[in-house]
Amino acid sequence: MNFFERYLTLWVVLCIVAGIALGQFFPAPFQLIGAMEIAQVNLPVGLLIWVMIIPMLVKIDFSALHEVRRHGRGIGVTLFVNWLVKPFSMALLGWVFIRHWFAPWLPAEQLDSYIAGLILLAAAPCTAMVFVWSRLTNGDPLFTLSQVALNDMIMVFAFAPIVGLLLGISSIVVPWDTLVTSVVLYIVIPVILAQLWRKRLLLQGQEVFDATMQRLGSWSIVALLSTLVLLFAFQGEAIIRQPLVIALLAVPILIQVLFNSALAYWLNRRLGESHQVACPSALIGASNFFELAVAAAISLFGFQSGAALATVVGVLIEVPVMLLVVRVVNQTRDWYEQPLAAHSKNI
Repeated sequence: MNFFERYLTLWVVLCIVAGIALGQFFPAPFQLIGAMEIAQVNLPVGLLIWVMIIPMLVKIDFSALHEVRRHGRGIGVTLFVNWLVKPFSMALLGWVFIRHWFAPWLPAEQLDSYIAGLILLAAAPCTAMVFVWSRLTNGDPLFTLSQVALNDMIMVFAFAPIVGLLLGISSIVVPWDTLVTSVVLYIVIPVILAQLWRKRLLLQGQEVFDATMQRLGSWSIVALLSTLVLLFAFQGEAIIRQPLVIALLAVPILIQVLFNSALAYWLNRRLGESHQVACPSALIGASNFFELAVAAAISLFGFQSGAALATVVGVLIEVPVMLLVVRVVNQTRDWYEQPLAAHSKNI
């Protein structure tokens, strides 16, 4: 992990403080930025989101999709957890915690928006950070690459329908035109641009590609942090009035991370996959493509929405919680491989 990645939670906290302070003392510039919209898309945020997402997508090699055949069971677990369990379990957790258990301590007018933000977060599987988590667990790099490429391919087609379905089930009105626009702006176009850029860089040689990726390493984080400053400048008043909101929103996110990672890890063990496959499979099931979630939440519901705040809480707890998951899967390697060793002896 580079310097920015290792201390991402600290930078997020500092951006929360800076954003709230700037929004309180200098409201006029932020109101001007908030008004810079075309078709409900905020132009400064749209630019920052592209700077966030495109360098990550350049790393994705869609030609690695043929590797899915090598570990079909692991890929099956990844797809099952990411697309059939994760978004639906988050919708359930949002309904239980936000609409019922925590409702007395949350602003009533934002309950639906908070749930929408949690659903957006869960419907976007991790793209970039999973490579970091996989390296920390000695995960199979080809499997990690293939599952990310496959998830990104599916996300182009499945993100909008799943979000629309779950928002509808949760009785939240979804502006379909804005949702589809978000998918085109923040998934389809960045994927195309990133792959064209990737191809051009590789034509100049692997060394040029690696050097470019090294230089771009901090761009995504800086753009993310800049977006957070903007978002918290708009959210500052609500947070000052009810500082407990962030802690309450973190609860269902934390439960979802631990549940999905444990489920994917256990399923891979039951199916006989190697530890090198189970680790990245569990980690991608736990982490989120929070850059896309933040962008979609702002486009759909606005800077000052509970949805935008909920997605940012996901950013806030991402690194420490995922490092905890990494530690658990590393420390349980002997337990994980026991049944595989016994099976090999019997053979």
